[in-house]
Amino acid sequence: MKQTFELFSVLIVVALTASAGQVLAEDWTGGYVGLSFGYADADGLGGSSGDDTAFGAHVGYDQDFGAFVLGGELEYNRLSLNLSQSQGSLDSMTRLKLRGGYDFGSALGYVVVGAARAETSVDSDTAAVYGIGIAYPIGENFVISGEALRQDFDDVTRSTGGLDSNVFNLRTTFRF
Repeated sequence: MKQTFELFSVLIVVALTASAGQVLAEDWTGGYVGLSFGYADADGLGGSSGDDTAFGAHVGYDQDFGAFVLGGELEYNRLSLNLSQSQGSLDSMTRLKLRGGYDFGSALGYVVVGAARAETSVDSDTAAVYGIGIAYPIGENFVISGEALRQDFDDVTRSTGGLDSNVFNLRTTFRF
């Protein structure tokens, strides 16, 4: 999974570099709501692991400071990851994220840091979330984007030990 995360990171850097020559700047200031669909993968101790699709919703606000954009977002992902070795299931993740990025004109490249809350059939836990993303506007009010996020949770499976998860989301957003 680490290789997938690295490949996604390289693709984002290439896309940002390709869009850097654009001269028209996008105004990213304002609120937004959207939906996401993606892939989630989780790995824990003792061979417990699972992967499945993820879907959810997000709401946030960005402030454009010229070339730099800063924002906050609340995101919910519904999951259905049955962890092997009878370790339970990862049912959902809620994230409160701070986003900071660079306006490349036709695209916004950003990094994410914040807190994530995992709900499992066994327990729940809060951990740090970090990742990268790229957003591309389609018309005045719609944005498509992709994110790669990482979370490392403690003690949410039946055996003691952590659960590391990666989520790759494709997102569509309406800005107002």
